[in-house]
Amino acid sequence: MKTYTKDNSPACLWMQAGVVKEKKCFNQFDCVNCRFDRALTRACRSNQELKSKGLPPGKKVGKKAGLVFWKDKLKKNPLAKRPCIHHMKGYIGFKACPKVYHCIDCEFDQFFNDQFKVYTMLQPVQFDEISGICLPVGYYFSPGHTWIKIEDNGMVRMGVDDFASKLLGWFDTLSTPLMGKKLIQGKPCLTLTRQGHEVSFIAPVNGVITGVNAHARKTPSLISRAPYTDGWILTLYCPDLKQDLKSLLFMESSKKFMDASVRHLYSFLEEETQLKAADGGTLISDLYGNLPGVSWDTLVKEFIPQVS
Repeated sequence: MKTYTKDNSPACLWMQAGVVKEKKCFNQFDCVNCRFDRALTRACRSNQELKSKGLPPGKKVGKKAGLVFWKDKLKKNPLAKRPCIHHMKGYIGFKACPKVYHCIDCEFDQFFNDQFKVYTMLQPVQFDEISGICLPVGYYFSPGHTWIKIEDNGMVRMGVDDFASKLLGWFDTLSTPLMGKKLIQGKPCLTLTRQGHEVSFIAPVNGVITGVNAHARKTPSLISRAPYTDGWILTLYCPDLKQDLKSLLFMESSKKFMDASVRHLYSFLEEETQLKAADGGTLISDLYGNLPGVSWDTLVKEFIPQVS
């Protein structure tokens, strides 16, 4: 996929749709975290509410009185002048949008995410390391040891973090709900097994499942080998993502959480095995497989939050 810089930044979606005259995108179409997008969205919602009540835009709206959502603006165009969002972002050549920007029902959008966007996961921009635990920059983490990476239009990719992968080692099977099922933040969303032992992970956000990683389902060991890349598990559509992110860990808070998790693990291992953990050491892969004296159930109960 094309990578944009400040020197070659494309027009914002609002500008491409003709809603505003001049606005460049400097954050690679990360609309969820864009202040400009949020401001215009609020103004458009206010205009919609007033219109639904049969009232004209209020005086406080000012120049924003005529604003409409960029999708609504383009929906009025004939099909030949209604570009696919992936074309607007510069990822593909021109393709018309037959779904009037209802991407969740679009087979091409699903194909694009499966065949193209997954490759952006292969080389995260940068990794931080906490005592041998990898933390990719820009990912959000939950206390339940799952992660999400924000993509486009309320879509996120989700998986299990490196701490859980190193703790429990190589998984045999992966079980997830079917596509279209709704996940509830804080409730169980997937189950992994190893030699008959099970562990469930809670959903980091609310959302509808739009994709399952067929490679991880076929070869669950991918989840431990490459938890943030090839081993991703689900893609989700999250309509209230901004609200959900408030309960997740990001950047410094995720580093502090992982550091505390590693320290807790060191203390636990010293108590359980009577062996002193080396200060400043790094965790080995597959702790469960290398600690025959510590049971699976004990590790899960101590470190992976379980909700019935």
